[in-house]
Amino acid sequence: MIKDHKKTQPIGVFDSGIGGLTVANAIFSHLPQEEIIYFGDTFHLPYGEKSADAIRYYSLKIVKFLLEKNCKMIVIACNSASSAAYKVLLDFYEGQALFINVIDPLVEAVANHNEYKKVGIIATKATIRSNIYKHKLLEARPSLKVESLATPLLVPMIEEGFFNDNISDAVIEKYLSNPIFENIDALLLACTHYPLIRKNIEAYFQQKVKIYDSNDVVVHAIREKLQQFDLLNDSTPKPPKFFVSDYTTSFEETTNFFYKESIDLEYCPIW
Repeated sequence: MIKDHKKTQPIGVFDSGIGGLTVANAIFSHLPQEEIIYFGDTFHLPYGEKSADAIRYYSLKIVKFLLEKNCKMIVIACNSASSAAYKVLLDFYEGQALFINVIDPLVEAVANHNEYKKVGIIATKATIRSNIYKHKLLEARPSLKVESLATPLLVPMIEEGFFNDNISDAVIEKYLSNPIFENIDALLLACTHYPLIRKNIEAYFQQKVKIYDSNDVVVHAIREKLQQFDLLNDSTPKPPKFFVSDYTTSFEETTNFFYKESIDLEYCPIW
């Protein structure tokens, strides 16, 4: 039960790096009244290469930091953290904030399409290893054929700024040409970094495969939950704040890509 929260409190968003900025930007675009506090754990990126225990530890520490910033809601803008840490975060911080993960809204959006016979999933090693997408999709649609592939080069490639160019196209083609993706109806981009290469992926499939990322469906889930608890901000918000556990130029450059004004970026070594 959420008690004593105010509409004007910020929404906390976290990820291992720049990927969650796609989610933060979607919130900024669709819910402009909401103040955002973003934490990028650039010291430990990518989470997809870490153990589940390590991801849970990082997530607990980051959420503690965001709660100290008085956040009314925590958005786990990372599929690896959503799969490994969501339940643990609820257990530890129950009642202190609302929580949204990026997995459940995406699964629901795809499972509702009964015309889909076969779907593909690309994600980090940690997310694929958890098998959470396949499990949840088959729980909702037992007849659905689900094919999953770990794509570990994509996150570091994106973090280093190699997207929408020949390098990214070559890596994407290498992964998506895998025979398991033949005749898929839809592809889930089960990593919040991947919307930054969505156009490349759509081009590879020549617009013949429906591509899903979590941004719009997660914003819808955020809006619904805030409305449920009467916490939608209806006043003028403060500008977003960005914290990183290790300063990287790629993080600042990507943040400036989304937010054209000068940003409030602070190095915050919480470890």
